[in-house]
Amino acid sequence: MTVTQPKGFRAAGVAAGIKAEGKLDLALVVNDGPSQVAAGVFTRNVIKAAPVLWSQEVLKQQRLKAVVLNSGGANAATGPGGFQDTHQTAEKVAGLFEAGAIEVAVCSTGLIGERLPMDALLSGVDSAFTQLGTGAEADLNAATAVMTTDSKPKQAAASHDSGWSVGGFAKGAGMLAPNLATMLSVLTTDAVVTPEVLDRALRAATGVTFDRLDVDGGTSTNDTVLVLASGASGVEPTEAELTELLTAVSLDLVLQLRADSEGATKYVDVTVTGAANEADAIAVGRTIAEDNLVKTALFGSDPNWGRIAMALGRVPAEIDPEKVAIAINGVTLFAKGTPAADRSEADLSGRDIKIVVDLGLGEGESTIYTTDLSHAYVEENSAYSS
Repeated sequence: MTVTQPKGFRAAGVAAGIKAEGKLDLALVVNDGPSQVAAGVFTRNVIKAAPVLWSQEVLKQQRLKAVVLNSGGANAATGPGGFQDTHQTAEKVAGLFEAGAIEVAVCSTGLIGERLPMDALLSGVDSAFTQLGTGAEADLNAATAVMTTDSKPKQAAASHDSGWSVGGFAKGAGMLAPNLATMLSVLTTDAVVTPEVLDRALRAATGVTFDRLDVDGGTSTNDTVLVLASGASGVEPTEAELTELLTAVSLDLVLQLRADSEGATKYVDVTVTGAANEADAIAVGRTIAEDNLVKTALFGSDPNWGRIAMALGRVPAEIDPEKVAIAINGVTLFAKGTPAADRSEADLSGRDIKIVVDLGLGEGESTIYTTDLSHAYVEENSAYSS
């Protein structure tokens, strides 16, 4: 269940010395396949980290030989010097494979506003190179090396009956309200695919998975999801088949990200149906998911549908109060402008909570994946510079 389950990939993770405590902090993923097609989606935050700017540029070629990722520093808001550090990192990796720097994507995560310790990072690239393809431990180390406040690595993979696979890893525990991506994720496939199909499949998959994860309303400066295709299976799936498997693996990773999100005690699905269009459904769901009064009520296991009504009522979307219905864990508590059941009938004592809002207007629908807001979230983020 790793990034190297698809044929044609190697990975490794090492302790380069970027993190003072000596933890794993640098990962390398390499595509050895006959094809090196790639696609990516990135943060919509206006303040983009240097690695995002670099990787966006190199992906115009729709080809990647390798991805190098580091934790321990975001290399964001670091000016021209930070961009040069990213370029130097890509050149270092490219030199190990007799490739060009434009064939190497770079990802970083950690504290915003500080330059990376380049001597340690470049030495770590050499160390990671020697560990490539050495087995399951190397794959796990790669997924571990990108962690910041994560408590565990996140990996997933799935295979198609016709003989090709998708694998990947992701990191993220806070600042999770991705716009087109999550904190950092690398996906791989050994399918034979054109650049155009891979790009469309990735955007379709992330649009209903990574882009629907909303833990705290914070969109990172470094959000990146990359997919590399090796073609090593020799099988060319249809676009629909590729999208379906990419979506399944992406959703697996998203639910792992949510489960490990900072301070979470509840896992919450906010499903909006009956919207005039999908955009309205997403806007309503995201507003409910980000509302602190809703989130604190869920932390207290309080089925306070009034807070949900308040949140959806302030969304700039088409809403008719007389047609709205709100259900929590299968109990409809509000409908047609009036209470429909006593709130005590909805049991929120468990970890899983499902909120369903039916706007009663059309066919638009979406699900946003979120959590509650706990004491632990506040405490962790008050102690960690992010």
